[in-house]
Amino acid sequence: MISPTEENYLKAIYHLADSNREVAVNELSRHLDIKMPSVNSMMKKFDKKNWVVYESYKPIRLTDTGMKEAAMIVRKHRLTEMFLVEKMGFGWEQVHEIAEQLEHVKSDLFFDKIDELLSFPTSDPHGSPIPDREGKIVRQDLSRLSDRSVQDTVVFVAVDDSSEEFLHFLNNKKLALGAKISVMEIEKFDKSMKVRFEGREEVFSRMVCEKIMVEK
Repeated sequence: MISPTEENYLKAIYHLADSNREVAVNELSRHLDIKMPSVNSMMKKFDKKNWVVYESYKPIRLTDTGMKEAAMIVRKHRLTEMFLVEKMGFGWEQVHEIAEQLEHVKSDLFFDKIDELLSFPTSDPHGSPIPDREGKIVRQDLSRLSDRSVQDTVVFVAVDDSSEEFLHFLNNKKLALGAKISVMEIEKFDKSMKVRFEGREEVFSRMVCEKIMVEK
């Protein structure tokens, strides 16, 4: 049985790991706000469970087993968020903390039923992919709005920042997933963008544009 603490570690590693499934121990320590000795101790336990490969002074690397275990936690979190939005009427900015609590429910049957009720979604309310029961995800070929050019028209499909503050910002601008965004102008000085969507024009800072993920 995996403890909630172990699940939190696995989920953090899943999110932080690079394309080689590796993450530095000090990066994991900073992300979780847990001191290095405690993180190293936990990683030794994970190594014994064959969830990670752990060697002193080297990045930890998720094994296939660890990757699947981590993906199952992410699956529960993202399915919960989708259920809260689609079936219970929560806003996308309200669901993260609730999902943080419900992701520790141990019943696979419970989450499989949620998956069925939602007609097996492939992404959550923020556009992040939902792993299937085998831990696999539909790969997304996305780019940042900040990387697009004048006269490009793209579809807003995900956010790279699901913080409550950023989602409130998008709510206030009435910008939601699925919107078509046309790039009207790009300011040379600070790379801010004048964009058009839903019949309106807005100017977004580069920081905002970097967090808006669009279909290529």
